[in-house]
Amino acid sequence: MTGFWRKRMPLRQEYRVDFGRIEVGEMGRRYLAAALDRHWISEGPNVRRFEESFAQKFGYRYAVATSSGTDAGIVAMTALLERGAARGDEVITPALAFVATANCVLTAGLVPKFVDVELSTLNINPALIERAITPRTRAIQVVHTMGKPCRMEEILAIAKRRHLTVLEDCCEAHGATLGGKGVGSFGEMALFSFYTAHIICSAEGGMVVTEDPGLAALCRSIRSHGRRDGELYFHFDRVGFNSKMNDLEAAVGLEGLSAFDSVFEYRRTLISRLLERLSDLEEELLLYREGPEERMCPHAFSFVLKGGRQVFEGLIRHLDQRGIEWKLLFGCLPTQHRAFQFLGYSPGDFPTAERLGEAGITLGIHQYLTPEDIDVVAECIHEYFKGAG
Repeated sequence: MTGFWRKRMPLRQEYRVDFGRIEVGEMGRRYLAAALDRHWISEGPNVRRFEESFAQKFGYRYAVATSSGTDAGIVAMTALLERGAARGDEVITPALAFVATANCVLTAGLVPKFVDVELSTLNINPALIERAITPRTRAIQVVHTMGKPCRMEEILAIAKRRHLTVLEDCCEAHGATLGGKGVGSFGEMALFSFYTAHIICSAEGGMVVTEDPGLAALCRSIRSHGRRDGELYFHFDRVGFNSKMNDLEAAVGLEGLSAFDSVFEYRRTLISRLLERLSDLEEELLLYREGPEERMCPHAFSFVLKGGRQVFEGLIRHLDQRGIEWKLLFGCLPTQHRAFQFLGYSPGDFPTAERLGEAGITLGIHQYLTPEDIDVVAECIHEYFKGAG
């Protein structure tokens, strides 16, 4: 798999293992050049090809490209307003997730109703969903966190019983499956992101997928200022946004899509290697593996420190000293981030999400890393727990 990486200059003096990057190859450059030669780089032929190819690759009926994964969420949430929701209605969403999951709900004029997650999966806890439902609840947003599929059978049963729409955030879950069925195929709509660290990357960019032709047309309208689907004239049937993907982003995304299978498998080998190297530290670390009938997306590598915040602070300093880039495991959105204080939640409302926010770490796993990079990460973590940190 050496074709996915090459010798590079370190980002600083010491060795560094980065979280992710973008490298545009021959195919991407060809599509970029074609867009420049057309003297038109807004939404065009590259975007349409990317939508069609993405839908075909993963078995979705309709795919609607957007300027980012966040905009995909905004478009999908706004579509709920024409499917019976009213501004101020609620969308159930996990307390632990990337901030866009809550921001897209609020931007559409809806209210996020947070639910705690499971320590064993990082995903929304189905056992807690029903008690969060109120007369104003209109949808459940599930997030397949770090590429691990949610417990969809239980969630879909609740949604059917309570007449709620299900939206799947698959931004970290390209190609993940549950029971042989791809994530994004369970709910009425699903969202994808193509940000730099993701398996399919277009620098920025997102996608809404659905089986419903009416929802697809609605999303196409909302992403283009509320215009009638497919028209460029000034007929605005609804409130919308400028959320279109451009042909430059789609050019890069087409290359990433073409390499998906090989990149997916290579990343899986890196995650397996790191799991193996860290398996002797499971008294110190909570590690995440595939469950029955799951195929996780190798989006990144997350773990939780059983020793809590003090161990967390020491380990991240040690990772920094060794030049290994890390990220917080999101944190609890409603209680650990000031942005959502206005919603009135209090510390202790989401004990699992708050624990993960205090002691969860995510490391990059991408196709430009080598097996030797993975060994350096494992050695660094071992050093810390042996006292070198």
